[in-house]
This record gives sequence, structure tokens and C-alpha cells, in this order.
Amino acid sequence: DLGIGAYRTDEGKPWVLPVVRKAVLEILTDESLDYEYLGQLGDDSFASSAAGLLLGDNCRAIDERRAFGIQCLSGTGALRIGAEFLSRSAGFTTVYVSDPSWTNHRSVLESVGLNVCAYRYWDAGARRLDFDGLIEDLRAAPVDSIVILQACAHNPTGVDPTGDQWLTIAEVMRERRLFPFFDCAYQGLASGDVDRDALSVRTFVDMEFEMICAQSFAKNFGLYNERIGSLTVVLKSCEPAVNVRSQITRLVRENYSNPPVHGSRIVTKVLTDPTLRQEWEECIQVMASRMRAMRSALREGIERSGTPGQWSHITEQCGMFCYTGLGERQVQHLLDRYHIYAPKDGRISLCGLNTTNVEYVAKAISDCVHQSDH
Repeated sequence: DLGIGAYRTDEGKPWVLPVVRKAVLEILTDESLDYEYLGQLGDDSFASSAAGLLLGDNCRAIDERRAFGIQCLSGTGALRIGAEFLSRSAGFTTVYVSDPSWTNHRSVLESVGLNVCAYRYWDAGARRLDFDGLIEDLRAAPVDSIVILQACAHNPTGVDPTGDQWLTIAEVMRERRLFPFFDCAYQGLASGDVDRDALSVRTFVDMEFEMICAQSFAKNFGLYNERIGSLTVVLKSCEPAVNVRSQITRLVRENYSNPPVHGSRIVTKVLTDPTLRQEWEECIQVMASRMRAMRSALREGIERSGTPGQWSHITEQCGMFCYTGLGERQVQHLLDRYHIYAPKDGRISLCGLNTTNVEYVAKAISDCVHQSDH
């Protein structure tokens, strides 16, 4: 199964991070804790920790109280609340998403009444970022449109802009008065470094954009079923913060009333304890390193089989997913002949690969490509 977007060990098993187990045990033995309702915007300690992780501990916007976090139901819930706020409270009507993008982006955005358009992102022929097309489409976007930007480890392509390209994107968006809405689901899993993976967001903050960002802690903490996420808001001044919080409180009240506590306690304990924080960052490096190793092994296996074409894009991409470049018929061939399961667009999860099956998958891909050449 190369479809599921969840981390797996080399044995193909889910991994509960050791630091998460340690934090859970400490929480369970803390008799000062209870299970009373949280406020509608969630646990303030968690929200400030999440904003600090995203924006950096020395972020001026946080110090000036014009940046803050709001606990949400994982990244999807944060995306929904953020989109609903922009549509209902701020009056935005149009949003742009990358082509391709995470399949649920369009559904969530359309559900709040936004008109969803696409900007070019993937150059299928060259198997790389279509940066010229991306910039051209942003320059043509109507003023005051929202733009969904994936902070790192782009899903599904695994292709991220460089630092210089992010600067250019920000300059064009400032020129066109486009509103950045970041989706940060994989912080740490692109490079193994949580600060490096936040470069895109921090570039926009440094350029004094107003923006929001949906954060998920499902992947980088392994807390998939705890549904723990945050919506980080950055404003130009602190004055509107009370009104923004008030409007979002109303939306939350109408939606799920208030969020659950257990996942937020785990993340807060880990991020605020220096020893646990270091252990967590080591876990991040373990996961990122295994995915990079599988990229290298897959590419080497494909090339060793004499497969036609260039396969350097596999190792040039990053994060949990690889956009192989395989077409729908080739993916069907993988299923029919080799019992390898993947989405029709050829996106595979590196976490479904391990040292016992990567050679098998590489040979199967090679066979698909050879078959399509005949």
C-alpha cells in the first residue's frame, strides 16, 4: 500500500514516538489535571507553543501580540475555520490552490462558498516545479484573492520552491494584494529541521504580510487520531486581534463548540520541556532520514533496472510523498500485475516502502515503464 499518508517503520508498522509515550505517562500521573471543557479557542498554552514553533521563538509579531494561535481539529479543521473566517467575516470571495494540490483543499474551500481557482505548480514533462507558470498565474489573479500555499513537503508533488523563489512569490503577492493562507502539515518532515521547514511562512511574516496558517500535528507527532491542530493568525497590528478572536469564536461555537484536550496536552508538554523538545526533534530526524533513504533506494533500483527516462526527480523531491510521473494506465498495471496500490496520479507514499519491498517496487515501476514503451 503506497497510498496512505502516514508514517510507517521499516517493519511497516505505525510508530508511536517514544517522546509521545513519555509525555502521555507524565500527563496520566498528573493529578492536577481534569477533563473540564476547554474554552472555544482551545488551550492557550498549546496555541502559543504552536505559533512559536511555526514563527520562531524570537518572532517580533508574537512579542507585539499581533500573532496568535487558536486550537483546532487538526489541519483540516484549521483549514475549514480559517476559510470560513475569510469568507464570512472578512469578505473574501476567491481562492487559488496549486494544480495539483491535496485533494481535500477544493472541497473544504468550496464548502464555505469560496470560488476556487488553480495556479500552475507541476511541470509534468520536466517533473519539477512550474515556477514560471506559477508566477504568471499569481500575477493574473484578481486583487484580494486568497492563495493557499503549502509551507513545505508539498502534497502531492513533494516539490517545494527554493528560498529565493519564496521571496519572489511573496513580492508578487504583495504587488497584487493577494492574501496568503499557508497549510503546514509536515513541519520537520521535509528536511528533518523544523526551523528550515518554516522558512516559507517566516519569509512572509518578515515582509509584514497579514496571513493565516493551518497547522497539523498528526504527522510530525504521530498523533493522527488525536486531531490536534492550530490556526495561527498574523496581523499588521494588535488592535484587530480582539475582533478576529471574537469572529472565530463564533464560528467554532457553531461548528464543534470547543476542541479536545488530550492531544493539546501532549504537544504542549513536549514543546515546552527542553529535554522532551530535543527528543522530539531527534524523532523528526529519524522519520525524515528514513524517508530520504527510501527515496534514494527507489531511485537506485529504478535506474539499476535500466528504466528509460530520468529519475533524479525522486531524490530532488522531499517529504512523505513522491510524484513518480507514472500515468493512470501504469498505476493500474502496478495493481493488476504486482498488487501495488497507489492513487491514479502516480503519487506514492515513501512510508509504504521499506528495505524488504523497495527493490520489488522499483522493478515493478521499471516494468511499467518498459511496457508502456512497447
